[in-house]
Amino acid sequence: MPKAKPAASVREIDAKEITDTVARLAKEANFDLEEDVLKALRSGQGAELSPVGKEIFCQLLENADIARAERMPICQDTGLAVVFVDIGQDVHIAGGALDEAINEGVRRGYTEGYLRKSVLGDPLKRVNTKDNTPAVIHTRIVPGNKLALWVVPKGGGSENMSKIAMLKPADGVEGVKSFVVESVRVASANPCPPIIVGVGIGGSFEQCAMNAKRALMREIGSRHPDEYYAALEAELLKKVNDLGVGPMGLGGRITALAVHIEAAPCHIASLPVAVNINCHAARHKTAVL
Repeated sequence: MPKAKPAASVREIDAKEITDTVARLAKEANFDLEEDVLKALRSGQGAELSPVGKEIFCQLLENADIARAERMPICQDTGLAVVFVDIGQDVHIAGGALDEAINEGVRRGYTEGYLRKSVLGDPLKRVNTKDNTPAVIHTRIVPGNKLALWVVPKGGGSENMSKIAMLKPADGVEGVKSFVVESVRVASANPCPPIIVGVGIGGSFEQCAMNAKRALMREIGSRHPDEYYAALEAELLKKVNDLGVGPMGLGGRITALAVHIEAAPCHIASLPVAVNINCHAARHKTAVL
């Protein structure tokens, strides 16, 4: 008789802990830029040749310092609350539903932090929900018994510059390059550059857009693990910066701080490409429970 495998150890996480964590992350994301973003802004300040552009970098860094010290929002647009959740398959949530726990955390965080409430309950009736809920929640089931949360406030200005195209396979990598660079050129000053450009390539229509947004969560300055895509990121960053849009669209060498790509398998007849942009206030905070 073969030995029975031991039962997986199920770990219980209280819904209140999720709520408390989301509330904290919502405030911290809006008050404290991550160190990788600050490092990229300092590097951009040194590389920028335009005197006006250099001054803008100085102001952005000063703004970030004030926000951190005074516990005030980095930007008046405190965003739509986008929450990514990786939940271990051996996790049991007790005391409430996951989505309700997250939304209560957003509600609390945006109220306690005096953050602007920007969510409308209906896209056409245009009535504000007055507490920045519901959040946009993306959940993945992963191995293990932990729960990881990313709270990513997404401002309307940068989000409105999103693009997706269903290219022909024959368009190839040159078609991808042209689409990404043209998307940034058309966006120009609207997403408050210097920007971070998230690019999704492959997958299906919706997976491509999701990967473009997930690409923005990567550490600025990190290289894609595939050398082919790492080289493509570097080439696209140069092409984007050669546009001359510059900080806040006033001209200069640094339009983007990074281009991050996420690629996925796709159908033989398809070549989807999506672009999602973060403004200079690339806000994201994470916690693992």
